[in-house]
Amino acid sequence: MNICKLGAVAMAGAMLAGCSVTGGDLVRPGEPTATLVINNATSGYLDAVVISACDNFTYGFNRLGQNEAIPPGGQRQFTLSAGCWDVGGGKYAGGEAYERMVLTPGMVMTYSITN
Repeated sequence: MNICKLGAVAMAGAMLAGCSVTGGDLVRPGEPTATLVINNATSGYLDAVVISACDNFTYGFNRLGQNEAIPPGGQRQFTLSAGCWDVGGGKYAGGEAYERMVLTPGMVMTYSITN
């Protein structure tokens, strides 16, 4: 089986299993929410933040908008459904960090990404 067909089969299987290539919705209808604050403690601009439910097979796509970056010392806030999340962030040609976290309803969690 060629690589394209194998990739298509894997993606179809993930979608049938309820997973998402994008990382899935951050807020699931009817669920209580929490707040995640990404703090840029690096010396450069964070140009990627990835967030996905822990049971997803991928971190998904960048959650920052096109041409958006978090400056050094800056923060960006995300509203998520309470529960388990895989979170990561990084800067172009620089460091990156990943963390699994469980957010409870109403919680405000700050995750600092450092060099």
